[in-house]
Formats: sequence, C-alpha cells, structure tokens
Amino acid sequence: MLFLISAALADGESSQSSGWMSFLPMLAFIAILYFLLIRPQQKKQKQHQALVSAVKKGDKVVTNSGIIATVSKIVNDQEIVLEIADGVYCKFVKSAVSNVLNKEQPLSSSDASTKADSATSKESSVSKPAQSKKTKKATSKK
Repeated sequence: MLFLISAALADGESSQSSGWMSFLPMLAFIAILYFLLIRPQQKKQKQHQALVSAVKKGDKVVTNSGIIATVSKIVNDQEIVLEIADGVYCKFVKSAVSNVLNKEQPLSSSDASTKADSATSKESSVSKPAQSKKTKKATSKK
C-alpha cells in the first residue's frame, strides 16, 4: 500500500512540471502576436496621430473617404473645416485625415516617369483624332 502512495506522489510532481511546460507555448504565441500584430499597429497609430497634429491651415489633405481638400480652418484639437471646392466647406473630424499632400514634396523618379509616360500617351491619343478630323475637313472642302 505504501508502494502505491509513493507512486501517486511521484506522478503528482511530474504533472506540475509538465504544467509549466504546456504553458510556455502559449506565452510564445502571445509574444509572436505582440510583435507581428500589436506593435506595428501601435506604430501606425502614433504616425497617424503625429500626421493629424501637424495639419495646418492651407495644407492639401486626403480624407478617409477619398476627398481631396484644402484645410481652411482648424476649429479645435478634434475638428477642422475643409474646402472641397471653391466656396464649399465641410467640417470634419481631424482623425478623418488619412494623408497630407505637400506641394513642396518632389516626386520620386518612378512617379515622375509614370506621370510623364501617361501624359505623352494622352497627348498622342488626343492629337491623332484631332488631326484626322482636320484632314477630313480639308478633304471635304476640296
């Protein structure tokens, strides 16, 4: 009988040490979630708060809904008035600003080449039909 009690005590001690070992994968999972999900989200949130706090009158901004507007008035820390078109003003929550478009910021080389390519393709597509109309008019007059 004493033999069975000592075996039961030995089993109880080994289950306690395996309890800690089964808890370690859960801690590792929480650490991975923190570094892959929570920490980058906190960095993004801090960057957005810095962007919103740096908005000043006259800045061109893009809202979360995609509206491009100019800041005409900063009401308080949480509200701004944006001019969407000439004479059209809307009051927005400051956190609705998703991006600030700076006029002083130069285009990167890839953006500049893309815009130049699109501009030349637009000019060539516009000029070809215009030339053909002129030639049609000239031939019809003769």
